[in-house]
Amino acid sequence: MSELVIRGLHVKIEDKEILKGVDLTIRQGEVHAIMGPNGTGKSTLAYTLMGHPAYEVTEGEVCFKGQNILELEPDERARLGLFLAFQYPVAIPGVTVANFLRTAVNAQRRALNPEDKGIPIPEFRKLLKEKMELLKMDHTFAGRYLNEGFSGGEKKRAEILQMATLKPEIAILDETDSGLDIDALRIVSEGVNALRGPDLGVLVITHYQRILNYIKPDFVHVMMDGRIVESGGPDLALHLEEHGYDWVREKIENGVAS
Repeated sequence: MSELVIRGLHVKIEDKEILKGVDLTIRQGEVHAIMGPNGTGKSTLAYTLMGHPAYEVTEGEVCFKGQNILELEPDERARLGLFLAFQYPVAIPGVTVANFLRTAVNAQRRALNPEDKGIPIPEFRKLLKEKMELLKMDHTFAGRYLNEGFSGGEKKRAEILQMATLKPEIAILDETDSGLDIDALRIVSEGVNALRGPDLGVLVITHYQRILNYIKPDFVHVMMDGRIVESGGPDLALHLEEHGYDWVREKIENGVAS
């Protein structure tokens, strides 16, 4: 069973320290949620894990499959089994969803075997059809240009389709609920739940508890001031929804946060 282990992670951007010692372990088969107010470092953690060059790691390590992945390029981390669903996916005009996914699948295969000639088109079509049916997506979606003219919900569903096709071992969902109405949120969440299982670990990053009504976490963590200051089970998210974050701040000030 693979696990992503974050130890003492400190990160700065433009000389400003954002993460100030994050410790977290995510295993395959587990769903973790990180909640917290704006500006506490949640998205910084996501981008750092995937190797965004603007974020400088000043201390700590992130281990996955026996490697400190901080030494790897973003594409190497992805081929190793990590996946990031973006808060704001970008459009790629002229590249269809199907062509984008086939290119990504072939990159995975060639990382394992440089002599691999790529997935045969009939095999890829079968794979894509299976994943779209699993996610209850219209097959015409595959022929559209990636994220061009997509609604917010369609962009997020395209991210989940990528996750389904590439089959990562650890997936990070960076505020997937951002900008979604309740119907789109339910549909996207159903897609994530369809992929849940012993082979997939998920880190859900969110401001609000509402997505956790659909994607039930095993563990909930509160991030404030660049650290995880409170951890618990699903009830912690409900408590935050009802009482906000002031009680967490009070615990930090009193030196009793977990």
